[in-house]
Amino acid sequence: MRWQTIPYISNPFSEKYFRKAHALKKVFRPVVYQADHSMLQSDLDTVCEWADRWQMKFNVSKCKVMHYGRKNIGIEPSYYMYGEPIEEVCSEKDLGVTFSNDMKVSLHCRDSYSKANRMLGLISRTIRYRHPTVLLNLYKPLVRPHLDYCSPVWNPYYVKDIELLERVQHRFTRLFSELRSLPYDDRLRQLGLWSLQDRHNRTDLIELFKLVKALSGISWNEFFHRSENTTTRDHSWKLLKNHCHYEARLQFFSQRVINRWNSLPQEDVECGCNISECIQRTSGEKASTPDGLL
Repeated sequence: MRWQTIPYISNPFSEKYFRKAHALKKVFRPVVYQADHSMLQSDLDTVCEWADRWQMKFNVSKCKVMHYGRKNIGIEPSYYMYGEPIEEVCSEKDLGVTFSNDMKVSLHCRDSYSKANRMLGLISRTIRYRHPTVLLNLYKPLVRPHLDYCSPVWNPYYVKDIELLERVQHRFTRLFSELRSLPYDDRLRQLGLWSLQDRHNRTDLIELFKLVKALSGISWNEFFHRSENTTTRDHSWKLLKNHCHYEARLQFFSQRVINRWNSLPQEDVECGCNISECIQRTSGEKASTPDGLL
């Protein structure tokens, strides 16, 4: 099966294959046979007709098509709007996150590393008074958001991507001359920082907590299924983990967070609907550090 997505298309009617994302929308459909391709093309034609009626013709050059999946033999790959072919791409940035047709996050990791590294270089060149309080107050709002933004969507799982992002924070901790001789973990401890991988893993848990406690606009059962086995240890809100054939699927948020969630103790899961309390509990022994989720 191949998923084909045409981003940035407005929705003139109710259709389950249209999904809203902020002010943008996409048209997508699983394409297995040529008839599925024809149905998706028909959806595009309907959208174009609606745009013409409201005198809001689309700029076809700004519309893209991306194919997900490998089984595309014998299926016409092109789609058209107003008789013009839509450009096919292998990657596209959507709401600040770069998606690629192989479902890997390496492109986004490189983009995040580049932005964060440039900002850190600016701080290093312009700030001469390198007191930890001063640099931490600059690093947290100016550099680290590039490495943390929307991490439940793209949390890296390849070692090369994890090390690439960690390199930025590694460079930051070496700005302090008195800490350069210490190992990286000791430098983090001295500055009260977490490794980026630990932060991303904790953000996954907090996002799942928000889903379970109905603090998010998305229902938890759209992604997860609750285990019916009540005799298991730890807590009573265990989730089922599906079998995955591909590594990319195994590393999706809805799969990778389950093991960590199921290993939490009962009191952490039943801490009410207080996000601050959830943050403290998921922080464990590092909860007393000044890092937090700033």
